[in-house]
Amino acid sequence: MNLPNKLTMFRVILIPFFVVFMLCEITTVDKWIALAIFIIASLTDLLDGKIARKYNLVTNFGKFMDPLADKLLVCSALICLVELGKMPAWMVIVIIAREFIISGFRLIASDNGVVIAASYWGKFKTTFQMIMICLLIADIAAISILTTIVMWVALALTVISLIDYLVKNKDVMKDTK
Repeated sequence: MNLPNKLTMFRVILIPFFVVFMLCEITTVDKWIALAIFIIASLTDLLDGKIARKYNLVTNFGKFMDPLADKLLVCSALICLVELGKMPAWMVIVIIAREFIISGFRLIASDNGVVIAASYWGKFKTTFQMIMICLLIADIAAISILTTIVMWVALALTVISLIDYLVKNKDVMKDTK
């Protein structure tokens, strides 16, 4: 259990606390606590990968758990935002469907001995989704237009990154057995 893997597990542990502060009215600053937890969890995602690559600490556990932790964090946030009426369910369905499609695609590729690396479109998508989630949690009326624009950009990048993965890796779907 090296440092990157500990950071990944820390991110998973933060998720229930994030959800509680998003959905329960415990204090008058719940959304700000939830926002702080989400930002900390998002930063662990950035750090664990950088540390793992820089110090050659990449493990099979990390390869499996890191993307799973990311999906759990983002999906939890998106579902909470739907519950709170801050985001339309159909957008969340599109975003989550993309994650399932890419995960399945990667599973098929892996079964064929092919590793599908993260693309720049996927990284842009993740960045905009994280910013979108932060803006939606903060819910600041003065920047509601910016929040809406970021939400649509995140959705567009979700679809573009999906198409990019599928087009670049279309050979993965060919039956080679």
